[in-house]
Amino acid sequence: MGYWDLEEGKDCVAKTWVTTKVATVVGLVATAYRMVLFKPEPPLQALTTAASLTGTMAAMGAIFGMTTCISAQVRDEPDSPANYFIGGCASGVFLGARTHSPMTGTMACVGLGTVAMLTKVGKMEGWRLTGSPKL
Repeated sequence: MGYWDLEEGKDCVAKTWVTTKVATVVGLVATAYRMVLFKPEPPLQALTTAASLTGTMAAMGAIFGMTTCISAQVRDEPDSPANYFIGGCASGVFLGARTHSPMTGTMACVGLGTVAMLTKVGKMEGWRLTGSPKL
């Protein structure tokens, strides 16, 4: 079952579980690329870097999923794109706190919130990144 198959504002644990799994996979892929590009010297440093990056991404996914779902419940507007902006912004704020940088948190809040909101609007209106092939 995918994220979009679950009803908005309902079953927050299931939606959070899906976003956490996806974010964890993204974190593992980012870790793999980082290990290839910037080879850590001691193996322990590689392990701690991998855990840190993957854990941060997993936490951001969980924060996004839970905040979006709770926002839909509290605002009593389950299909509002604003819920997705709030969830993306909360994830960005976490990233800023994790990096100890208010500027990173602010920009990540705006950036991730906007991407999440546009994703929801696109889903609602049927936007496609790729069209039908023209032969």
